[in-house]
Amino acid sequence: MATQSIKSDALEPDLSDLQGKGAQGLLTGALRLFPVYGLVFITLLLIVIFSVLLPDTFFTWLNARLILSNQSGTALLALAAMIPMVAGKIDLSIGYGVVLWEVLAISLQTNYHLPWLLVMVILLFLGGVFGLINALLVEFARIDAFIATLGTGTVVYALALWHTNGQQVIGEVPDSFLQLANGSVFDIPLPAIYVLIFSIFFWVVLDYLPLGRCLYAVGANPEAARLNGIPNRLYIALAFVTSGVVTAFAGVVLASKLRIGQIGVGLDYLLPALVAAFLGSTTIKPGRVNVWGTIIAVIILAIGISGLQQLGGAFYVEPLFNGLCLLMAIGLAGFAGRRRVALRKKEELVQRDPKHPVSTPVAEDPSPKK
Repeated sequence: MATQSIKSDALEPDLSDLQGKGAQGLLTGALRLFPVYGLVFITLLLIVIFSVLLPDTFFTWLNARLILSNQSGTALLALAAMIPMVAGKIDLSIGYGVVLWEVLAISLQTNYHLPWLLVMVILLFLGGVFGLINALLVEFARIDAFIATLGTGTVVYALALWHTNGQQVIGEVPDSFLQLANGSVFDIPLPAIYVLIFSIFFWVVLDYLPLGRCLYAVGANPEAARLNGIPNRLYIALAFVTSGVVTAFAGVVLASKLRIGQIGVGLDYLLPALVAAFLGSTTIKPGRVNVWGTIIAVIILAIGISGLQQLGGAFYVEPLFNGLCLLMAIGLAGFAGRRRVALRKKEELVQRDPKHPVSTPVAEDPSPKK
């Protein structure tokens, strides 16, 4: 059975499950590990199914490159949404903010003739400032994060409409800027490499550094974190600022990919990014938002949509699939949370009374009944 790790506050696999001998022991261990790695198994199963059904188009390197390139924007925004979730907050402004940053990435070069490296620095700074504004509204104005980020997101979207007058921004941009999203290394698209770099960085910070442990503590129990001397507001502000910077970078990469400023494209990424962040909390470390769970969720969304479209799915397949996955993610996250609470209560009972029947099952009398 999965056990609750006090260190991580998530359901983690008990490796003793794999110590059983024989096929029955392996099957039992696999079933016990499914709640933790179920999404990984489902991802592999989908790959096998679509590869069998579409051997000439799905299981090809060309299709893999297309998935890696097209889904990198979603993955970056999913990581941006994940960071505030670690601290117990939600940031809806990512889908709106990426619109403004994408438009500015083109207009600052075409209308104001700024070099694209300077444009990137400016946008990353503005993204951080925007994240700080969200944090101030949430922590100092005491506005619910859902409402605050929805409001600020709507405002920046309005700014994007005002800046572009509702039109596309078209102009000449340097080839070096276009290579930012369209280049490759060892035939791997550069956007996929950016996602890998951000993922490794966030994984190290969240899982191995005190900063990550403090963020998880704030998200799990803000009052307990405060009593332990953790400055909650500082860590929540850091989470929102990081989200804003990553969103700005995603906007720059998206501008490089599209080559024009387009105000209607960013909102298409909001739902998939939130789905991936929610769904990611149900795998690898169920009950806790984590990096690799988020990436696996992005992969399963990309594989599912790509396979269904190649099978002839209609144009509405993608939003339908994303919506159903969001409902499934919220349901699984709730189940994992309830299971984590139940295990915590069980552990507390055992600590208070080692002879409690929860920890010491009563063996049946093997003698025959008279």
